[in-house]
Amino acid sequence: MKKFDITIFAASYQHFSGENLIEDGALFKEDCAFSVPFVFVNTVESNSSGWKRCFNMVEFYLKMFRVGKIYAKKNGRPDLIIASSPHPLTMLAGIKIAKKWGIPCICEIRDLWPEAIFAGSEKLTHGSALGKALVWGERWMYKNADALVFTKEGDTDYIKEQGWDKKGVSLEKCFYINNGVDTAKFEECNSSKQSDAFRVVYAGTIRPVNDIDTILDAAKLLIDKENIQFMIYGDGNQVDRLRKRIVDEKITNIVLKGFVPKEKIPSILGSAAVNILNYSSEKYNWSRGSSSNKLFEYMASGKPIISTVKTGYSIINRYECGIELESCTPIDLARAITQIHDMPPESYLKMGENGKYGAKNFDLETLSAKYEQLIEKYV
Repeated sequence: MKKFDITIFAASYQHFSGENLIEDGALFKEDCAFSVPFVFVNTVESNSSGWKRCFNMVEFYLKMFRVGKIYAKKNGRPDLIIASSPHPLTMLAGIKIAKKWGIPCICEIRDLWPEAIFAGSEKLTHGSALGKALVWGERWMYKNADALVFTKEGDTDYIKEQGWDKKGVSLEKCFYINNGVDTAKFEECNSSKQSDAFRVVYAGTIRPVNDIDTILDAAKLLIDKENIQFMIYGDGNQVDRLRKRIVDEKITNIVLKGFVPKEKIPSILGSAAVNILNYSSEKYNWSRGSSSNKLFEYMASGKPIISTVKTGYSIINRYECGIELESCTPIDLARAITQIHDMPPESYLKMGENGKYGAKNFDLETLSAKYEQLIEKYV
């Protein structure tokens, strides 16, 4: 694989840890502690309110022009910019800087903005004045990017739904490269000894969209099945409330294990009997597919998967590596867990092997090769 000289620009405030990597008021900070050089742009804390998070986004956007100019004067202009979208202003900055420097810009759409905002807000709608302005800006970015990389297979359907493929957004510059997994890190976990108990594992963020209450309710329904244990790994703003539920309702077959380092995830998933991909079906549009990192980690672990949402372009169905529920209810989840628990051993092992096979198509080296071809196409 060809080696590129890459520099990553990111905000200094770390949203999940609450740490700001710049404490002396500097405009930016260069960090070469990783295998890829980072430039952290000084931004404000963004955890306390929605408005602060918006200000953090705007501040990053505005400062990128100054930081980019200073960095380019010192190190030379890049040959290409990839603007990835934890929020849309990163793409706007990338396109504008690239046009000023006369270089191509590839925009990576990890979430459809502003559709994701509309889904989580009752006040901001598609038809409101601000909503219309956001959609106009979205179309402008899609039109002016040299290439668009979508992490969900069906996101190009959104462009067709909006009619933008007939208004300057060419589908020929749209590409699908999903999030991936380092399968090598899971090879050892695939031979991990499974617990004597039938472990039902969820690993990930514990927030409203993850709907962990459904897992607790399913655990209550299976509390008489003595060998079925539920293990929840992760952190989030719902943890304290869920702990109280477990104590108050005497749900004795479930344990909240808390945050675990990323390097422990392969062995945790490998020792599970089944892994739960748990989301709320009401808080997100799943018709265009999934780009969940957990999905590919679950596949690589070689254990069956139960998804509480049914997705379009279903990767689970494509590789026959698990079960997708038609409806997200505790009864449906409990039935699916029981179905896998009672499955003949050969069928159980086949489902896990199918996941491992499918994960190879989403291995980071495979996806990196696709990105390399894309970069060479536009440089």
